[in-house]
Amino acid sequence: MSELDGKVALVTGGGRGIGAGIARELASAGARVAVSARTPDQVESVAREIDGLPLVVDVSDWESVQAMVAQAEAELGPVDVLVNNAGVSGSTTPVWEVDPADWWRVFEINVLGAFHCCRAVLSGMVERGDGRIVDVGSGAGYLPVSMTAGESAYGASKAALYRLGETLTTQLEGTGVYVFTISPGLVRTDMTRNFADDLPWTPPELAPRLVRVLASGRADRLAGRYLHAEHDDIEDLIQRADEIVDEDLNSIRLRR
Repeated sequence: MSELDGKVALVTGGGRGIGAGIARELASAGARVAVSARTPDQVESVAREIDGLPLVVDVSDWESVQAMVAQAEAELGPVDVLVNNAGVSGSTTPVWEVDPADWWRVFEINVLGAFHCCRAVLSGMVERGDGRIVDVGSGAGYLPVSMTAGESAYGASKAALYRLGETLTTQLEGTGVYVFTISPGLVRTDMTRNFADDLPWTPPELAPRLVRVLASGRADRLAGRYLHAEHDDIEDLIQRADEIVDEDLNSIRLRR
């Protein structure tokens, strides 16, 4: 028996790249997976591959998200695992020249979209006393500004996503619902296709494997913590969970 047998997972941004890898991994662990994104051909292709449910959604639109969750739960059952992977990169145009609507669109997808999806599934999760949410963050949300200065909206949006995950963890304490924010590392995707070949690329299978562990419930004590798919050994962190929580490790903090 696989660790996610009987579970229902919803993966946004699941039509390609990291999201498609996560959808495949969760399906291989026994979950019934709803694959959602804005491009019908992509989600249908991944869903066929894993015998999943393809859903077309604009996560920035609340009604679209509500319809997505309603269809997923009508066809597969209540959502046990939500993976907020849908995201877009931002413009490298200087702030004083960038179109305000283009800049804000990054937040509408990366932050508001995650909020919408959390909002849509959390009431059911809390009522059932069980559920896990994984937000896919980025190194751009915590690395020094000199390394991420090209895209002001993207880095700011991912930093906001980390804080949202921490806040939700506090609000959900004692409910049986757990939220995690991960960094998948630097993975070759359409979003990074123009990056140099000699960068420290992360193997694409690591983020899906991390999400699988988090979805299983074995790492619930680490809810709200910052977890890196490549630089963290999740099994070691699980063993050290009490120490990590007591000493407030694996967190993004100002320390003086």
